[in-house]
Amino acid sequence: MKVILLERVGRMGTIGDEVTVKDGFARNFLLPQGKALRASEANRAKFEAERQTIEARNAERRSEAEKNAASLDGKTIVMVRQAGETGQLYGSVSARDIADALLADGEKIERNQVDLEGPIKTVGLHEVALNLHAEVAVKITVNVARSADEAERQAAGENLARKDYNDEEEEFVSLADMEDEDYEATQGEAAAAAEEIERQQDA
Repeated sequence: MKVILLERVGRMGTIGDEVTVKDGFARNFLLPQGKALRASEANRAKFEAERQTIEARNAERRSEAEKNAASLDGKTIVMVRQAGETGQLYGSVSARDIADALLADGEKIERNQVDLEGPIKTVGLHEVALNLHAEVAVKITVNVARSADEAERQAAGENLARKDYNDEEEEFVSLADMEDEDYEATQGEAAAAAEEIERQQDA
C-alpha cells in the first residue's frame, strides 16, 4: 500500500514522503495511529492544504519530547522482583511495568514508547530505549533485583545473577587444590618412610 507520511517513521521517510509499505503495517499501525494517510488524489490535496499545521504540530510534539528527554536520558529505575539463586525471575518485567514505574516517578511516558524487544527475565542491569518521538530517543537503565540492597550492589558493579554459581566454582577449585596438597603430602610421607627403612636395613 502507498501512503503519505504525516511524521518521520524510522528510516522510511519524513513528513510528506510517499512510501510503499505492507498492507498490514499500514492498516494496523500507520493509519490508525495517525502517522500516515492512504495515498490518493484527495488525500494529497488534503495534506498540502494542512501541511503547515501538520509540521507545526510535529515541531510542538518534538519540543515536548526533548523536554522529557532531558530528565529521562541516563535515568535508572529499580524493579524489585522475586528470582531464583541463578538470577532467573519468577515472572518477568514488561514494557508496561517499566512505563508504570516511570510514571510513578513523575515522568511522562506511554507504554508504546518503551522499546523492549521482549520481557526482561533475569536480574541485572538492562539498558532500555525510550522512543519519545519519531526524532527523539533516549536510553535508561532498568535495575532488576531481588531487593533494594541487591539493587545497590548491582549498581556498584556486582554481578548477582551468577554469584551462586561462581561461589560453587570457587569452592570446587579450593577443594581440588586441597586434594592436590593432600596427595603431595602423602607422597612425601611415603618417600620419607622408604628412606628410613633403607637406612635401617643398611645399619
